[in-house]
Amino acid sequence: MISPLLTDLYQLTMAYGYWKRDMHERLAVFQLIFRRNPFRGNFAVAAGLGSVIEFLNDWQFQEDDLTYLSQLRGSNGDVLFPQAFLDYLKTLRFTGQIDAIPEGTVVFPQEPLVRVTAPLIQGQLLESTLLNLINFQTLIATKAARICRAAGRQDVLEFGLRRAQGPDGALSASRAAYIGGCAGTSNVLAGKKYGIPVRGTHAHSWVTAFPDELSAFMAYAEVMPHNCILLVDTYDTIQGIKNAIQVGKKLRAKGGELQGIRLDSGDMVTLSRQARQLLDAAGFAETKIIASNSLDEYVIAEMKREKTDVSVWGVGTNLVTSYDHPALDGVYKLSALQNTEGVWEYKLKLSEQAAKISNPGIYQIKRFLKNNSPVMDIMYDTVLGFSSPAEMVSLDTPHAITPVPDLDESIDLLRPIFVNGKCVYVSLSIHAIRTYCMQQVDLFLQAYPTALYPLGLDKKLHDLKLKLILHYKLFR
Repeated sequence: MISPLLTDLYQLTMAYGYWKRDMHERLAVFQLIFRRNPFRGNFAVAAGLGSVIEFLNDWQFQEDDLTYLSQLRGSNGDVLFPQAFLDYLKTLRFTGQIDAIPEGTVVFPQEPLVRVTAPLIQGQLLESTLLNLINFQTLIATKAARICRAAGRQDVLEFGLRRAQGPDGALSASRAAYIGGCAGTSNVLAGKKYGIPVRGTHAHSWVTAFPDELSAFMAYAEVMPHNCILLVDTYDTIQGIKNAIQVGKKLRAKGGELQGIRLDSGDMVTLSRQARQLLDAAGFAETKIIASNSLDEYVIAEMKREKTDVSVWGVGTNLVTSYDHPALDGVYKLSALQNTEGVWEYKLKLSEQAAKISNPGIYQIKRFLKNNSPVMDIMYDTVLGFSSPAEMVSLDTPHAITPVPDLDESIDLLRPIFVNGKCVYVSLSIHAIRTYCMQQVDLFLQAYPTALYPLGLDKKLHDLKLKLILHYKLFR
């Protein structure tokens, strides 16, 4: 269970301010978006919703949380939060609505991955935790999808536990990597918690713990006859492969099988070819060659261009830490607030950087499809509705207005997750999410292998945004 205290202090000070000013029950809309595609790519993969559902199902300030808050002091030494406010927090439960894009869906900058419609104080208190859960898992799922795409139809295993940013980072990364397409993880706790297949070999320490490599391999085959994958590069890789073959023959005679060998250093393209030749010649054509050692999508793609014989990829550090793009720039912005008469007032944030000007309204994303493939996404306000005839204003070139063509079908991406504080969403299994993600990524990259995807605002929403920008510049 994640405590509501997994938040930034300013969320609580703002919450107290809303309560003190009697604004806390006014209905508000917040949108969680990211501003640019990670890895200089042209898409991202939505992930983290399952963790959000777990968090919100248990969202409640506990006695020890409130005790801690009661001890916080301001610069003058007085308590930061009065007892009356803490008593209010004690009874606070989530009563609002969450709409979100299902995990595994291909998504793009400026699209709301999560929309929160709730009393202002509740929506504010959720900000930091939702960003934490969605940003990281979306980033890792996207990285995994890129790596798995580079590997083609070959399995990618996530081996990143030891290099992950702490226990929670390791668990979240394992979950997101599996959603993004990885076939399994070395992380046993992630396997237990999420039902992800666990995979593994042995370390160099197993080999060095024995008098020689052959005796180490023999011992491992005896204790793991039906899960025998041997790490062959502790001393001399070619000799290690030959030792593995020798052990494999004895293992086969006893009813077992040499499942694979693992290469963890050296020129793995050349070594994989030599290994394949030796294994095939000895009758081990089904034995897999697993590669590890600082892999990512770029290394894998290059090795495949060089005609490697690697058949399974173990990816660790570069995946679970998202080494080349360490953070998704997700943000959470207030886009609408009811006034004291219950009328919606649309909100936005201005900036000298166009990408940082937020979008106002209670907006949804409509994805237009042709032959099940995405063609364009248009954000529209659910109160204003679509312009007629439907027109899209590009986010990249705001002066470019594109008529919406007649297409096979369209879908709204944001789905109801919580209604009146209760979860109404039936989550798919993590295996079904993974399959859906792989299908979605394949469909998208077939149509847009490198090009930017058409994305924009409906003309009505765009005009409203311009009107608000002018208003704020003139009167604020």
